[in-house]
Amino acid sequence: MLVKGQVAIVTGAASRRGLGLAAARLLAEHGARVAILDIDLDAAREAVRSLKGRGHFALRCDVTRRAQCEKAAQRVLARHGRIDILVNNAGITSPQRLMEVDDATYDRVFDINMRGTLHMTQAVVPAMRSQKSGSIVNMSSVSAQRGGGVFGGSHYSAAKGAVLGYTKACARELGPDNIRVNAICPSMIDTDITGGALTPERRAEILKSIPMGRIGTAEEVAGCVLFLASPLSAYVTGAEIDINGGSHIH
Repeated sequence: MLVKGQVAIVTGAASRRGLGLAAARLLAEHGARVAILDIDLDAAREAVRSLKGRGHFALRCDVTRRAQCEKAAQRVLARHGRIDILVNNAGITSPQRLMEVDDATYDRVFDINMRGTLHMTQAVVPAMRSQKSGSIVNMSSVSAQRGGGVFGGSHYSAAKGAVLGYTKACARELGPDNIRVNAICPSMIDTDITGGALTPERRAEILKSIPMGRIGTAEEVAGCVLFLASPLSAYVTGAEIDINGGSHIH
């Protein structure tokens, strides 16, 4: 087991078909004790029941609220005494076109995707520094690399681009503390977000642009999370890992 005995926090991991829950399940299968953080506590508790092993638990946390992130980190430390892995998965998308973006939507997209990543990272870094070890995995997007995707507008691309820049800056700053910080950039993945949002015609059009000829799965993204969280990537930091079936090769 690749992360046996380690303690992981995964934010926004309550969705049944989401990337966060897939990552939490795989980390648990490889021996981690996982704290699932989500704004929906009932759904988070249900998600925890689907994890293998013991020591997992759910916490309600709105990542846009600094105090809630700090409280969640303290509760994990009180229960397990350490934090080894943080997966900043909580995020939202928005399809508005350039001239349609309003201030409220802009603020919400940046607050959850970027500010939430900032808050949770700041909440766990003191513990990781004291341990002289840790792995932080941030969820960005192919939209940040290519300037838009299937669902996200310019504001979403900008927010996920900010996550990439933040990841690399954190990797430089935290490297001396043996804390690794990396980002994952998925493209089209079969989740609840994409499940009912594509017409058969649009789906076929998208598949033509993917060299592998299919849409990715949440489990395939989870595999990269596990790699970045585990000793297999011990000398990897400041990286952005593409998960797009070849649809964006750069």
